[in-house]
Amino acid sequence: MNRISSSVSRSLRSLYVSQFLSAFADNAVFFVILGVLSARGSANPEEGMLGVQLGFLLAYVVLAPFVGTFADKNRKSRVLLIGNLLKTAGTLLLFTSFPPAAAYALVGVGAVVFSPAKYGVLTDITGEDKAQLYRANGNLESYTILAILLGTVAGGWLASLAPALGITVCVLLYLASSVLTPLISCREGNPELRYGASAASFFREVRILFAEPKSRFSLVGTSAFWMTSSVLRITFLIWIAQYLGVQNQLLQSGIIGATGVGIVIGALLTPRLVRIEKFYRAYLFGFLMLAAILLALLPVHLVLTIILLLLIGILGGLFIIPMNTVLQDQGKNLVGSGKTIAIQNFSENLFMIGGVGLAKLLIAGGLNVSLTTAGIALVFGALVWYLKGMVPRLKQAV
Repeated sequence: MNRISSSVSRSLRSLYVSQFLSAFADNAVFFVILGVLSARGSANPEEGMLGVQLGFLLAYVVLAPFVGTFADKNRKSRVLLIGNLLKTAGTLLLFTSFPPAAAYALVGVGAVVFSPAKYGVLTDITGEDKAQLYRANGNLESYTILAILLGTVAGGWLASLAPALGITVCVLLYLASSVLTPLISCREGNPELRYGASAASFFREVRILFAEPKSRFSLVGTSAFWMTSSVLRITFLIWIAQYLGVQNQLLQSGIIGATGVGIVIGALLTPRLVRIEKFYRAYLFGFLMLAAILLALLPVHLVLTIILLLLIGILGGLFIIPMNTVLQDQGKNLVGSGKTIAIQNFSENLFMIGGVGLAKLLIAGGLNVSLTTAGIALVFGALVWYLKGMVPRLKQAV
């Protein structure tokens, strides 16, 4: 028993650190690209990041029918390694004249390969212990958001020093993450799975997950959250430059990073404030998050903006962690863990493309960034209202 526990602990530690390093680099390279655009003389690099982000997100949607099968067909530690190597290749392209949006799209290909394996392997490690899976989910999300926070700040700092230095650091982080993946104990994949048949059944499996109330609640909730977060990440960059006069990339990344700090805190608070059997109560934090977003658009003072971004993150963590856990538990039995995460990625990134694309169109059409952000926030509020309507049915099912 002790040997098994030791193996589980080692695997979880290796996964947490590997995910931390990879996610750190994912977020650092985002701001490094902002520095690359500035160095190449872009007139408005912050708005240019909307197009860069779209290329990254598109990879998730296009590859979603295949990557879940890839994760379930192969040993998940090997899949994590391949994902990191693809990210490394995309980052190296930034040293060339290759368009940054296309390079970041290749990083996105690596991320979409990496994602089903990093969550799917949790069920391999924890087995049937739902409580341990819940804790491991919270820990993985905490490491991820901490990486987002630190990677965001580090990316801004590296971009302000020299984009080439930032590119080099990100490459080294991806390689360090790759070294840890063989230490993660997991089951062998199912080599009998076939990509053609699995891709053909992908949308049938999407319907299966959306037909089951718990998984539909979770998919809509997590998709609404990441749609909003992906838009806020860029529109608040533009907003703090226009309304608060913050032009320094290091300071910009630090301010945006406050949301990451909040999500870490929210993830740590989730097991105490939202019991897994009453996961449906998470929608309440969605409404509070909406209110915090709208308040943050009041250009009163930089300190107040940072406090509200921190609060948005805390509420977001409390909103999303229960949904992630329930979705993985339900999806494992309905369609398989790898396919569940692939479908989750497909749904979330489809929403994110819609949100970022709409924001890009509105800003390009002349709507100011405050009204654009408020509009996306209200779309989020409408989706949370839909979740609220599902709660009576979910209470009966528990």
